[in-house]
Amino acid sequence: MFVLSFRQRDELASIAATGGWHVVAARRAGGAERRFLSSGAAVAVVDARGATAEGISATAALGSAVEANGGALLTLVSRGENASITALYGAGATHFLASPFSDAEFLQALRFAARHAERIAREWHTGAVFTPLGWRYTLADRSLVLTPGLAALLDCAETLTVREMLRLLDRNDRLAATSAFRRMSPQRSATAFAHDIAGVGRIVQHLQFDAAAGQIDTVVEPLGTTPEPAAEVREALSGARDAGSARRWITRHLGEAAGPPLHLLLIALNRFETVNTAYGRVAGDALLRSAQTRINDAVVEMLGRDALVARMGGSTFMVATQAPRSRVDLVAERIVGALTRPFVSGDTIALLGCRIGLAEAGPEDDAARLLRRASEALAEARESDSATLRVADAENGGATIGRLAVELHHAIEHGDIGILFQPQVSIATGKIVGVEALARWQHATFGTIGAETLFAAAQRADLEIGLSDHIQQLALAKAAKWPALLADVRLSLNLTAADIARPGFADLFLARVDASGFSRKCLTLEITESGLIEDLGIASALLSLLRGAGCRTAIDDFGTGYSSLAYLKALPLDYLKIDKKLAQDITGSPRDRIVVRGVIDMARSLGLTVIAEGVETQEQLDGLATEGCQIYQGFLCAEPLTEPALIALLDRS
Repeated sequence: MFVLSFRQRDELASIAATGGWHVVAARRAGGAERRFLSSGAAVAVVDARGATAEGISATAALGSAVEANGGALLTLVSRGENASITALYGAGATHFLASPFSDAEFLQALRFAARHAERIAREWHTGAVFTPLGWRYTLADRSLVLTPGLAALLDCAETLTVREMLRLLDRNDRLAATSAFRRMSPQRSATAFAHDIAGVGRIVQHLQFDAAAGQIDTVVEPLGTTPEPAAEVREALSGARDAGSARRWITRHLGEAAGPPLHLLLIALNRFETVNTAYGRVAGDALLRSAQTRINDAVVEMLGRDALVARMGGSTFMVATQAPRSRVDLVAERIVGALTRPFVSGDTIALLGCRIGLAEAGPEDDAARLLRRASEALAEARESDSATLRVADAENGGATIGRLAVELHHAIEHGDIGILFQPQVSIATGKIVGVEALARWQHATFGTIGAETLFAAAQRADLEIGLSDHIQQLALAKAAKWPALLADVRLSLNLTAADIARPGFADLFLARVDASGFSRKCLTLEITESGLIEDLGIASALLSLLRGAGCRTAIDDFGTGYSSLAYLKALPLDYLKIDKKLAQDITGSPRDRIVVRGVIDMARSLGLTVIAEGVETQEQLDGLATEGCQIYQGFLCAEPLTEPALIALLDRS
């Protein structure tokens, strides 16, 4: 079991341990979703006693993961705080226990929660009645296949002949069904007929003829509805309707002896809870439907019909496919692009975006293990400053990150983590005007490890602040000793979300800069958009202090998925760094170029200097220069360099 308690972690863990539970306990909400998934627990406990707001927030963070993996979530509440139960239930809690309670009552509540998780697991394994009701008729072999739900309702086999199917209907209904069949043709591809079913009442059958496929898809719905038959029946026949049926689909495909490996994408919408709270459940439900439509469209466009799409609970969706990895990467990219576009629900316009966890099935994987590995990758993506997609280790379910987390403290202490510098070049003069400090770990087993993986390991080890401090100190120490050749070159350092949230960080950081001997006026501090999401007010106050102390400020990776104009209005900024994908769109379609031009024009109108990241070709540079970009960074000039290599480059320029 997994326990999150802000005040009584050890006490609750001790009680559970005496009851025979294996306990993973936490006191901080940060990383709770990842820690729950890594623990392998089926039961999560959130102690909201005396910390209602924190408890609701933590429950919301855990709720989707618990539901997607078929678990139970027990929340502990103070007696008299019954009003919070509604909010906790809406956030994903499945069970409640009010204090004061005895040790025995707590253990009994855990057993009830575990029983719930076991029941969910059995339902996922054995299956439940599929919905919607429907059937498919294939002309070539005259086969008629019923969805399991319809077969159970009619108490018949799932595969019938047309004659056997007609015998199940009343005489008048047989005539109606026969007439509907005869009406179908390439010129008249859709029709319907209504009749009664005992125990169900009046229903309508919607028939759609697919001439190219040579089949008729029919969905059975309450009279008056007009669903899209082919899509509804396809989902029903594949079992892709919810978390349980998706899990059965995965189990079935993992059991196939031959075929390429199965890939799982778990997709979580950003900011959905904020929109749902602000505009209400009706608007939230509409956004979920729109999001699923966009995911479906992206999957169909890239993979055709050879994939499963399901909603796993909350605002989390799943795509499962046996397509090659290269195609899966393209699907993920297309989904990210689709979910980045604004959503419209009534009068509401919302920007959401998403994070994705990807896992590839290995020989030892069953459905539960594969889903958990994808969930762990998703949790890491959601905790990352900038990563939209995280990939679970295909062989050992993220053991690489776990190993790095164990070794990270030793690596920091022994100087195994170094700094490289990537030049930033003035487009007008061709001179190097700045460098960005980038962390690299030269690992004996895994080779060169970049900043993204480094900070993923730091999050796992709870060393984000320690790693950030180390990188800042190391970069400042190196820059303070630069030769005269680098005297006019600006140093850019990245600040993390943990830095921003840290009380007193501005004073601590400025003292660090002064102690190093590096000039504040030559320092630029970069912050990613995702680092600003949690509290824009705190970020604005921090950047104002640092800017007032002589530093310059920049927003990094602009265009990776959030791109809120509110940041540009509210924050004291000097630079806007557009993400490499957006910068590279300058050589794309006319629409791509219009978007890039609009971002550059907007930034310059606000008095910001524009830096383009990831510039790799002269064509990209020429396009950016034409649109008014002032500085570029990327492999066209140089990859991240060691200090001697940087000095040699400036000597030649």
